Amino acid sequence: MRILITGGAGFLGSHLCDRFLAEGHTVIAMDNIITGNTDNIAHLAGHERFLFIKHNVSNYIYVDGPLDAVLHFASPASPNDYLEHPIPTLKVGSLGTLNAIGLAKGKGARFLLASTSEVYGDPEVNPQPESYWGHVNPIGPRGVYDEAKRFAEAMTMAYHRYHGLDTRIVRIFNTYGPRMRLNDGRVVPNFIYQALTSQALTIYGDGSQTRSFQYYTDLVEGVYRLLMSSETRPVNIGNPEEMSILEFAEAVLELTGSNSPLTFIQPTDNRMIDDPRVRRPDISRAREVLDWEPKVGLADGLAETIAYFRNRVL
Repeated sequence: MRILITGGAGFLGSHLCDRFLAEGHTVIAMDNIITGNTDNIAHLAGHERFLFIKHNVSNYIYVDGPLDAVLHFASPASPNDYLEHPIPTLKVGSLGTLNAIGLAKGKGARFLLASTSEVYGDPEVNPQPESYWGHVNPIGPRGVYDEAKRFAEAMTMAYHRYHGLDTRIVRIFNTYGPRMRLNDGRVVPNFIYQALTSQALTIYGDGSQTRSFQYYTDLVEGVYRLLMSSETRPVNIGNPEEMSILEFAEAVLELTGSNSPLTFIQPTDNRMIDDPRVRRPDISRAREVLDWEPKVGLADGLAETIAYFRNRVL
């Protein structure tokens, strides 16, 4: 296959480039490097089946030659990023999705949308199945990301129903691993960086809010299986093992061997507005239609991620 991955220089996009190349496919990575980094794909420079195009997908996309699949992963994904870039976040979810899906339609290619667990908002149902419509504040600060992804899902299904386009939607839950940015702003790089540099681990609120953490290799496997499947409904890909942020902080301290203290703060900015209190995927559909479930335990995945960050901060 010849595949376009938007956001291909990002944390997840770059790992997907690696996977598809390893499977023998040809990959075009497209990224505007707002939150991506060419260091993530530097090892692919000169690869005969890899091409990088620097481009903002919110503008018209041109790709020469045939395409078999378009994977739309371009978007800021951490609260720090989409609160700093609210308009580009809305644009990449709307105009970017329109351009990417229009390209797929024009090329007769399969289209896979990277959606998010944030479409469920601050859920009133736990765990969250794909049938849950969500609890999102459309005018809150986080709405720029949540609603961009919800709109992107609506557009994907409209093209599927009206044009008969072959589409896939993956709802990605908290994913971590090497190639995350140190200044990402999400809890995994925050805690690991603070632990490795003997700073206090900053916990927003009381730490009772929960998340479900999956290692990137599990996510990549789920996305690959979904693209190759015939499933057109949204599919949750995440780890159903839920833990509190406080428990996660303690796990990071244990695995880093750090003596960093914990500090609890109430941010004065928009980071905690509409912050989900719980987050846990129901992965029944992924198990049924993809024969998929996460394989990497938290201790093993964190050990690999800590080693990656340790080489960059010490």
